[in-house]
Amino acid sequence: MYQAAARPQGTGTGAVIVEFTNVSGEPCVVRGRPTVAGAGQGSPQSSRPLQVTPTGSVSAVRLAPGGRAWTKLTFVQVQGEGDGYCVSGTRPVTYPTLVVGLPGSGSHQVALEDGVLAECDDRVTVTAVSPVKPS
Repeated sequence: MYQAAARPQGTGTGAVIVEFTNVSGEPCVVRGRPTVAGAGQGSPQSSRPLQVTPTGSVSAVRLAPGGRAWTKLTFVQVQGEGDGYCVSGTRPVTYPTLVVGLPGSGSHQVALEDGVLAECDDRVTVTAVSPVKPS
């Protein structure tokens, strides 16, 4: 998981790209949008589900062995400096990792390449899994 090139204004990460790779020796098909939860203290057992707002149309993505697919997660952005603040008045939350559930493929704990995720309001906009890497 890495920061997206196109992300909303603010102090936090804002948007990330999650990359999925078919590590099996057989082709597979993925379809849909992932579920997303913040892993509290980096532990999947302490996950906090985020409310997912879907975007984009869903289609089947066939992945050959070693093939990749992507989804983009856009968070309600933290504003300001230092600890930051949420426009809604809630407190910002940070997560060292996320638990991303891919339909038909289980849940996976993923970390950001550089830093931690900060978000407001426990909401995330999620694109459908795609064979095209989003920006």
